[in-house]
Amino acid sequence: MRLLTTVAALRCYLNKLRWRILPLHSGEPLPHEMTTRFPTAVGLVPTMGALHQGHLSLIKRARQENAIVIVSIFVNPLQFGPDEDYDRYPQSLEQDKQFCQEAGVDAMFVPSPEEIGIARKNIQDLIVTQVTPPSDMISGLCGRTRLGHFQGVVTIVTKLFNLVQPDRAYFGQKDGQQLAIIKRLVKDLNFPVEIVACPIIREANGLALSSRNQYLTASQKQQAAVLYRGLQKARAVFRSGVRKSNKLIDAVLQEIAMVSTVSVEYIELIEPTTLIPLDEIQEEGMIAIAAHIGPTRIIDNTILRDRQPIIAIDGPAGAGKSTVARQVAAKLGLVFLDTGAMYRAVTWLVLQKGIQLDDDCAIAELASCCRIKLIPSEDLKSPVRVWIDDMDVTNEIRTTEVTSKVSAIAAQSAVRSALVKQQQSWGKKGGLVAEGRDIGTQVFPDAEVKIFLTATVAERASRRQQDKQRQGQEPLSLEELERSIEERDWKDSTRLVSPLRKAENAIEIVTDGLTIDEVTSRIVNLYQQCLAHF
Repeated sequence: MRLLTTVAALRCYLNKLRWRILPLHSGEPLPHEMTTRFPTAVGLVPTMGALHQGHLSLIKRARQENAIVIVSIFVNPLQFGPDEDYDRYPQSLEQDKQFCQEAGVDAMFVPSPEEIGIARKNIQDLIVTQVTPPSDMISGLCGRTRLGHFQGVVTIVTKLFNLVQPDRAYFGQKDGQQLAIIKRLVKDLNFPVEIVACPIIREANGLALSSRNQYLTASQKQQAAVLYRGLQKARAVFRSGVRKSNKLIDAVLQEIAMVSTVSVEYIELIEPTTLIPLDEIQEEGMIAIAAHIGPTRIIDNTILRDRQPIIAIDGPAGAGKSTVARQVAAKLGLVFLDTGAMYRAVTWLVLQKGIQLDDDCAIAELASCCRIKLIPSEDLKSPVRVWIDDMDVTNEIRTTEVTSKVSAIAAQSAVRSALVKQQQSWGKKGGLVAEGRDIGTQVFPDAEVKIFLTATVAERASRRQQDKQRQGQEPLSLEELERSIEERDWKDSTRLVSPLRKAENAIEIVTDGLTIDEVTSRIVNLYQQCLAHF
């Protein structure tokens, strides 16, 4: 692991590592195979140091999804007010270095304020360019008492994005207002960065992990856990059918009132993306809370969604995801969101228009302009009719040519961006089954039921050979099919955009020796268990 303290060293490091030499095949190279320069994905985990298990969860996620992981440590003076704890904020660089080394971090970027061009002053005194988020996003919640805080945060985050130029940046859900503001920053300023939100990590008693927890005594940590109990109480009330803001907030207040040492600064129900206050939850809301125990300020939140659960089924090609997802949706009366068909439809259109697969710009333009419709059908074999630009391509997208090219199309960031946006809009109401290779990790990371469906290469090759025989096609040998599947697996798991990964909280089902009905039954049972606690 490298420790970088200057911008010059960071740029030199990234220039050397942003492109790596990789073999084209995951196994032993064949005589005709060469190596190629492959763009590596860079993941950034911005921190202020004093690293803990919450940071580790961000680093682990970044490690899974990127070839290079950089952790920045910078105690940002711009986000501290005049009377806040900048001078005594916890710092433990030696421990942080060991922490990152053990977590598999490639490099730490630890600049001084002067190195990245700011004086040791708060945001109000800054005389260089700064970034200001929309006023309605920074005037409420923490912004009421921490004037200038979020301007300071996004100014430094902008600098880090420009310096590191990451493909993905990882932030915890605990700072819900900060997360929403950074997502808005990326959207409004067109940063080519994917913001990955990671779940809150808690101590055994429910207290959200934070570097500032070091300020608390053991007794105070137990008292502070009442914030989590209050949020859990609101979640229980929400599950009983209550949607009104005042009743949900009252549930939190009643619980916190039982611990007299906790002083509430605010408890509010807001829309988690826009931060607009809500009187009632229509689709989803976030209860955000800030409180004090002695001089220590603590924040926490929980997301409440008024939707049916989502089933996300991921796994490698040929594992039976599509067939299983169709049956699960039919048995549960849910919508089948065939995301694979969407990528196939774009691939078909690319081939129809004669666009070369390496013409990323033409493909990006096509993906952003094409119109895809998924229309439910009563036919179990084709429960969804697929239309693109007013053409029914349900059957055409299943050809061998499309199948052989779809990975190359799906690996392009512009294609994914265009399709994921539509998929996520369909998922707001829930009640759907989606399958693919990044559904549980990227498209619906908050899905209530996550399945990773897999099978051995030999099993998948045998199934594919049988499928070809049933379709009257000339079957390839098992050896050729296994080679093709291994190549596809390697491409899917190493692609720059949304590589194939098992979500951390997904349940793995190995389908060797299982029938479609047996796999379907397992997933249906998992869904019903989830529904019982929903």
